[in-house]
Amino acid sequence: EIRMKREETVDFHIKSAWHAISRMYNQHAAEEGFTTAIGFVLININSKEGTPATKIAPKLGLETRSLTRMLKTMEEKGLVYKKPDLVDKRSVRIYLTEEGKRKKEISVKTIKEFNEQIRQVIPEKDLESFFATFEKIQMVIDQFSGIEVNKPIYEL
Repeated sequence: EIRMKREETVDFHIKSAWHAISRMYNQHAAEEGFTTAIGFVLININSKEGTPATKIAPKLGLETRSLTRMLKTMEEKGLVYKKPDLVDKRSVRIYLTEEGKRKKEISVKTIKEFNEQIRQVIPEKDLESFFATFEKIQMVIDQFSGIEVNKPIYEL
């Protein structure tokens, strides 16, 4: 039997880092009157052409129901509006209002500033290793979830 302290598990470090990042992003977003989740949705809507509603949830790994509720809230806050798609009349496109574009810019700026601060502290070579490690973790997750059962866990 393998005994591990939670501080020794990979998921503990990923989860605690993500929670800290999320809290930091939420604090910035709250100062502007929105949430991190709304910020991520805004970032995934094309500022000029809008984005089909059906394309947003998969990009963010959200359930359609959750996104539907969030879009309703965002519409009520005056951040987005819906229009029928001109090509596919059954489909709806989501567009940013001027306020939505402003909040999107704030979200992008916050993410860029955080990443610039990270890059000032962590050498590029270490970040490359970090990203490669996360790709391998994602492969393990996919295999563990049965998504890519026939693929080897890592390419050595």
